[in-house]
Amino acid sequence: MADKIKIAIVGGGTAGWMTAAALAGIATDKICELILVESEAIGTVGVGEATIPAIKEFNDRLGIPETEMLQQTRATFKLGIEFQGWGKPGTSYIHPFGTFGQPIAGTDFHQQWLRFFSDSALRENAGLSQQLPPLEAYSLAVQMCRAGKFDYPKASAGSALDPIESSYAYAYHFDAGLYARYLRDYAEQRGVRRIEGRIHNVSQDPHSGDIQTLHLESGQQISADYFIDCSGFRSLLLGQTLGVAYQSWKHWLPCDSAVAMPSARDADLPPVTRSTAQPAGWQWRIPLQHRCGNGFVYQSSLIGDDEAADSLASSLKTPAIGDPRIIRFEAGKRACSWHKNCIAVGLAAGFLEPLESTSIYLIQAAIVNFLKLLPGKSLQPQLAREFNRLLNLEYERARDFIILHYHLNPRTDSELWRHCQSMSIPDELRLRIEAFRKRGFIEQYRHGLFAPPSWLSVFMGQGLKPRQVEPLANQVDPHKAAQTLSSLEQTIRRQIAAMPSSAEFVQQLNSMPAEEMHA
Repeated sequence: MADKIKIAIVGGGTAGWMTAAALAGIATDKICELILVESEAIGTVGVGEATIPAIKEFNDRLGIPETEMLQQTRATFKLGIEFQGWGKPGTSYIHPFGTFGQPIAGTDFHQQWLRFFSDSALRENAGLSQQLPPLEAYSLAVQMCRAGKFDYPKASAGSALDPIESSYAYAYHFDAGLYARYLRDYAEQRGVRRIEGRIHNVSQDPHSGDIQTLHLESGQQISADYFIDCSGFRSLLLGQTLGVAYQSWKHWLPCDSAVAMPSARDADLPPVTRSTAQPAGWQWRIPLQHRCGNGFVYQSSLIGDDEAADSLASSLKTPAIGDPRIIRFEAGKRACSWHKNCIAVGLAAGFLEPLESTSIYLIQAAIVNFLKLLPGKSLQPQLAREFNRLLNLEYERARDFIILHYHLNPRTDSELWRHCQSMSIPDELRLRIEAFRKRGFIEQYRHGLFAPPSWLSVFMGQGLKPRQVEPLANQVDPHKAAQTLSSLEQTIRRQIAAMPSSAEFVQQLNSMPAEEMHA
């Protein structure tokens, strides 16, 4: 069809094949003609293996069978992230993909917990134990992480009376290379044409500056209406060709290097990503079915590459099965993600360290917003403006959430942590911290990834407790509130006892035939 939108995707990997699969699976070949150009000779960063629950929405929208994807990508389940050593020494807290309790008489659950936590006389009068359980005792997702258990959540009806089994969501740990390969098969089956080759030159329209043609080293030429830049840190089209500047955030996020090293599998397959704070940065551990992903994110001015690699190797809980690989980066983003007829996705648009597993989500956010604003063959400038506005919010709010971990960290054992505690932070983040410090208030974003329970987990996990509760919280009958707390804790204990382990659950799925795959 002559009126099809012709789109060329530059680069494969997770970003390229997620983009191709989404355009092919949702926009279909009746709307778009899709070409993806990549070279096997150019590697990908490929260490992003931890996701957040939005990835399930992405897969479901494409009609991808979950169990098939789990089997093909050697995936395990993820219910949250455990942060070890990010608060006081020897402590850990979990950022769950779920809530902490349910509202009580119209007030947030954590407000009632804080009310009892700060008043021993009130606890006694309401019949609560003087040793009030920690806030995490009232999160089913946190307790599943602690116990190494997993089960599918129940569907929510959107009611305040929803069962506790619907109070959480889940994501995956998977092999990003296998996931890209799985999506490549999906995309090619739906008409995406892959071209192997390296780009030698890019030509632009002499009047508008739009990208016109990709010139490959083979001599082949590829023209399109739109070009999607998935070329990674090189940002071949948006950065190098169109000259869109990179905005650095290293003054807020000073870590600039990572060393990655795989190790043998963990038999327990815990449903949690682990992040352990270190003097010069932090380490990750991600359990897959066939191996563990490990890495150390660090500030290179405080520790050398060899020392970082040695530190990582010595901390592995299972034997290493690969050599260390060094990755350089600078936190930040391009001034815009859509300029002229070029849209950057993934690392070509910006980078945030993987502390909260946002990399694949930011790819997804770009794809979803591009699909919503899918232009015709001629560009309407207002579509690009709206796309950039939405992506800026996604990046900046994810950035602020990551900065929060560094800024609230009480460690004093290195220049990194001392700097982060004293540094000036973005105004919106500063106001958000103050609102919680004063009365435990957490604003719900209309746009942006992290909901109030996520902020609550980090605020409380890293020792920021409100000076007082909201006035309305003190008007709730303390006996009713206390009964709700006690009942919820007991219900969670019973639920945990009845659940299979995460490893058992994954093993059961691997033995399922295709026709029984979970919807």
